[in-house]
Amino acid sequence: MKTSLLMLHGAIGASCQLKAIAGELSERYDVHLLDFPGHGGEALPAESFSIPLFADAARNYIQDHNLVQPMVFGYSMGGYVAMYLASRHPELLSRIVTLGTKFHWNETSAAREVKMLDPAVIAEKVPAFAAALKTMHAPNDWKQVLHNTADMLLNMGRDNLLTPADFQNIKLPCLLMQGDRDKMVTFDETIATYKKLPDARLAVLPNTPHPMEQVNPSLIAYLIK
Repeated sequence: MKTSLLMLHGAIGASCQLKAIAGELSERYDVHLLDFPGHGGEALPAESFSIPLFADAARNYIQDHNLVQPMVFGYSMGGYVAMYLASRHPELLSRIVTLGTKFHWNETSAAREVKMLDPAVIAEKVPAFAAALKTMHAPNDWKQVLHNTADMLLNMGRDNLLTPADFQNIKLPCLLMQGDRDKMVTFDETIATYKKLPDARLAVLPNTPHPMEQVNPSLIAYLIK
């Protein structure tokens, strides 16, 4: 029987961005792609975007699809969701792999990220990206997805939900991956989290920036395997 693998996308993203990696892994794993509420065409939730909301969506998916302690791969925010889920429901998962996940948030870092989520600026300066977001989140309004995400990040800056004690209590095997050219996540914060986790490994990916579209799917799949 194949091991189940649940793949979680990043903020303002969707599961379609992970299909290339999923394709590399499908022979070995029973791969599942999840779109968080309000993403990838999933209905916008009545409540605000939050890590607990997305972790509940992952937990419900695992239970509804009868996945027995799946491995979870989380890109960027998806990795944070995976760690949050493991800190609250460790019995649900077998291991965690993250890529480009920012674990340490404060008001300064949150404000910096929110500045890059201005729909008007994106539409004017990067129209191709705006078009991609529109397609990715249809029929939802991609601008609303960005606004909701900005609010979530500001809340995370005020109250970082994962503490050092949370990481120390996550006993699952974990692999933290970071690109050597990632401008969003610092090596210091990734290494600090790696050192707190009792059973962790660290991988630095060469010639790899933060955006999922610019990573090497074969390399990611190799490291997951």
